[in-house]
Amino acid sequence: MKPIAVGDLAPDFALKDNRGELIELKAYRGKKVLLSFHPLAWTKVCADQMKALEDHLADFEALNTVPLGLSVDAYPSKNAWAKELQIATVKLLADFWPHGKAAMDYGLFREVEGFSQRANVILDENGKVLWVKIYDIPQLPDIDEVLAVLGK
Repeated sequence: MKPIAVGDLAPDFALKDNRGELIELKAYRGKKVLLSFHPLAWTKVCADQMKALEDHLADFEALNTVPLGLSVDAYPSKNAWAKELQIATVKLLADFWPHGKAAMDYGLFREVEGFSQRANVILDENGKVLWVKIYDIPQLPDIDEVLAVLGK
């Protein structure tokens, strides 16, 4: 399974967020989108990755960008986790059923473990991929690097 690449049109999806709201990627046309894939909720690096999105929300808004966190966890678990992390605004999407379908569509699903790669995918205002970075599972993505790419 080949990961999505720069220049590809991002596959659309409709996933529930941590509040149970159905989020459709196509609804964000006209804005850049950061898809921040993380393996599993309730793990330290994933928590730090998602908290960085919330902590830099003003930066994302200034860059006309919507940050979305995605993992294979169910939305009730994502909701409890968001409350624990005090994530009040960023939407944490549940790629729960069909299990990992969005991650599969982006070529980021780890079949053996049953969860996604840790990856950031930036989409332009028309849904085309501008940037992709896949990280080692224990590696925390550098939020400053992501913001720098968005600012170009």
